[in-house]
Amino acid sequence: MFSVWAGMHAAQAQTAAPAQPTAASAATAPAAATASSDALLVEKGRKLAVAADCAACHTAPKGGASFAGGYPIASPLGSIYATNITPSKTAGIGSYSLEDFSRALRQGLRKDGAHLYPAMPYTAYAQISDEDTEALYAYFMHGVQPVDQAAPQTALPFPFNIRLSMAVWNALYLKDQRFKPDASKPPEWNHGAYLVDALAHCSTCHTPRNALMAEDSSRYLGGGSLGAWYAPNISSDAINGIGGWTEAELVQYLKTGRVPGKAQAAGPMAEAIEHSLQHLPDSDIQAIASYLKQTKAVAGGETQPRYSYGKASLQSEDTQRGLVDGADAGWKVFSGSCAHCHQANASGTANGEYPSLFHNSVTGADRADNLIATILHGVDRTVQGRAHFMPAFGDAASFTDRLSDQEIADVSNYVLTQYGNPAVKVQPADVAAVRAGGKPPLIAQLPRLIVPAAVVLLVLVLAFIVIRQRRKAAASSGV
Repeated sequence: MFSVWAGMHAAQAQTAAPAQPTAASAATAPAAATASSDALLVEKGRKLAVAADCAACHTAPKGGASFAGGYPIASPLGSIYATNITPSKTAGIGSYSLEDFSRALRQGLRKDGAHLYPAMPYTAYAQISDEDTEALYAYFMHGVQPVDQAAPQTALPFPFNIRLSMAVWNALYLKDQRFKPDASKPPEWNHGAYLVDALAHCSTCHTPRNALMAEDSSRYLGGGSLGAWYAPNISSDAINGIGGWTEAELVQYLKTGRVPGKAQAAGPMAEAIEHSLQHLPDSDIQAIASYLKQTKAVAGGETQPRYSYGKASLQSEDTQRGLVDGADAGWKVFSGSCAHCHQANASGTANGEYPSLFHNSVTGADRADNLIATILHGVDRTVQGRAHFMPAFGDAASFTDRLSDQEIADVSNYVLTQYGNPAVKVQPADVAAVRAGGKPPLIAQLPRLIVPAAVVLLVLVLAFIVIRQRRKAAASSGV
C-alpha cells in the first residue's frame, strides 16, 4: 500500500511536509513484520524436516497423506507404525505445545506420557538445537495440512508391548544433550557432524546394535543390520568403509543414489535419498561428505573394497539362451530374469540406468543381504524427477516373475561367483530369512522363550511343592 500511495503523491511529496503515520499504519507494520518472521520460521522448519527425513516414515507410500502416518516400519520386534504428526487435534499433534513437541522429539515421550519406540530416532534428534526444534514445531503446526485420520496402532508382542519398559532403556542409552560444536574443527566439519548425527540420524542405521538394540558407539558407522537390508560401513576405513571414495563421489551418491563403478541405492537408503538428501543444498551434502571422510576408521572382516570385485563375463549368453541340459541353474535364472536389463555380460547399460553387476558394492560385499533383498524387493526411487526402477522378484512380483528361494539362491551364487565376491555363498534358508524380514536378534526371540521358561519354572515349583509335602508326610509318620 505504501508504494501505491507514494506513486500517487510523488509530485506532492517534493514540497509537502512529511506525512505523519496513522494509528492503523503504525499497527500494520509490526503485524507485517511478525507475519514475515513467522513465515521465515515455518520455511526454516520445512527445510529442517526435509533434512531429518520426516516424510519417509510419517507418510504412507503410494499416495498417503503427507505426515499422516501409517507407514509400517519393519523392526526385529515387529512392525512399528509411524504416527500422524499433522496438526490435527483429533488424530495428530495439534494439541501439542512446544514443550510437548520437544519431549516427543528429543526424549521419546508422547503428550500423554507414553513412551515412543526408538524406531523414532529420538536418540539422534536429542542433539537438535532449541532454535531448530522451535522451527520444526512452527512448520508442523502452521506449514502442514491437518489430517483427521488416526494411524494404525503399533501392537508388538509381549513383553515389548509394555512401553514403560522404554524408561529403563532410555535411562541406559538416551543422552538428552544438544549438539556441541568442536572448536578445534572447521565450520564445515561441525556442520556435517550436526547433519549426520542429529538431523539425518545416519548412525541409527549404519551403527551396529548391542544385545538390547542400542547403538554400539565403539563401532560408530561401522555397519548395521536393518532386518532384510544391511546398512554398510560408512566410516573412513579404506577397505571396509568409504575411505576409498572421493568426496565428489560421495556427493554424487548422496544426491543421485548411484556412482558407476561403486554403488547404487536401494531399500531404506533409496528412500532417504528420494525424500531427503537430494533436496538438500549442495553445501549440506558437501559438509556431510567431508565429515564422513574424517570419521574414525572402523575395521571389519573384508580384505578388499566391496566395489573392487569382478569383471565382465566372457561367456556368450545369447549362444546358450534357452539351453536346459548342462546349463548352470543360476545362469538359467540370470538369462531369463536379469540379462535383458543388466546385459548378457553384466556390464549394465551405457546410461547407467541399470548398473554393472561387477565393481558393485552389493555384489562385492562380505554378506549377501542386500543382493537378496534387492532381488526380492526391487529398486524404486525417484531422483530429480526421474524414476529408477528394477522390478521385484519376491512376493510382490507378478506370478510369472516370482522366484522361489532356491531360484534366488541359485542366481545370487551365479552373480557372486561370476561378478562379485566368490567367497560368499547363499543358501535357500538365507533367502527365506531375508524374505521374512531378516534374521531376528536374540532379544526378538524373547516371546518364544518366555512361555517355555514359564512352563519350566512352573514344573520346578510344582516339583518343589510335591517333594516338600512328601517330606512333611514322611516326617509326621515317623518313617
